[in-house]
Amino acid sequence: MGFSDEQIRDMLELKEDLAEKIIKYKEQIEKLEKNISVLDTILKQSSFTKASDLTRNAPKTIKQERKIAITKSSDGTIIANAFVTKEQVSIILENNVTVDTKTPPLKTFFIDRIIAEMKKNDIQQVEDGKIKNHEVIDCIINDNGSKIREIIIKNYRQKERVDEIINTATWSLTRMIENSV
Repeated sequence: MGFSDEQIRDMLELKEDLAEKIIKYKEQIEKLEKNISVLDTILKQSSFTKASDLTRNAPKTIKQERKIAITKSSDGTIIANAFVTKEQVSIILENNVTVDTKTPPLKTFFIDRIIAEMKKNDIQQVEDGKIKNHEVIDCIINDNGSKIREIIIKNYRQKERVDEIINTATWSLTRMIENSV
C-alpha cells in the first residue's frame, strides 16, 4: 500500500508535532516534580503535619533526618545546611548566601564530575540489573531566578556518597562564594 507525498508529509508533521508535545510534557512534569520537592523540603522544615499522618490510633513513625551545617573552611561561617534523609540530601543555602547557578565550579565540578560519575555508575548497575532505573542518582537545583536556593540529590543510596556529596558541595559552594565576590 503506497502513500502519496502529501500523506507522507502529513504523517511526518504529525510525528514531529507528537515528539514536540512529548518533550513539552516531560519538561512540565520535571518542573512539577521540582516544585513538589521544594515544597516537601519547606514542609519538612516547618511543623506542618500532613492530614494522612493524623489518622487516629496510627503508630507514630519518625522520619530520620540529619542536619549537617556546611561551613566555609576559611572562617567557619555557615553557608548552607544539608538535610539528609534515607531518600535524599537537600542542601539549603543560608538566606544571606547568594550564588549564581552559572558561577563555577558548580556545573563543571560538582554536577559534571562528582554527580555525573555517580550517575554513570548507577546506570551501569541498572544495565547489570542490580538496581532499577528509578533508583539512579539525580541532582535538582532549585533557584530563584539565577540564584541557587537549594540543591537536592535524590537516590544517593550509600553513606559514602553522602560524605562525598557534602564534602564536594562544601568545597564547591565555598569556591563559588569566592568567585562571586
